[in-house]
Amino acid sequence: MKDSDWKIYRTRFLVRAKQLKEPLFFVDALGREHHGNKGDYLVEWSDGCRRIAPQEIFEDVYVPMHDLGAKCPLVCKREWPVVEHRRPPSRRALVS
Repeated sequence: MKDSDWKIYRTRFLVRAKQLKEPLFFVDALGREHHGNKGDYLVEWSDGCRRIAPQEIFEDVYVPMHDLGAKCPLVCKREWPVVEHRRPPSRRALVS
């Protein structure tokens, strides 16, 4: 699969995905087997994890983000950074 086949989609989070043009089988880093048929989607999350989503489910859940790649190159990079989120200090701690 060519890198240009990847597109950006969103639900609650942004993911990269490409529709399979032929059946695909792979084993992930945790030893889990993934099978996909033509028309299914190979989905990649920001932490690099990949899985296969059946076409019917993927197209029902995800919304394509057209032309986002040119405007947001960080999302389209192969390796996405993991951002650590920290909560601001509680107002109670500041009052006491």
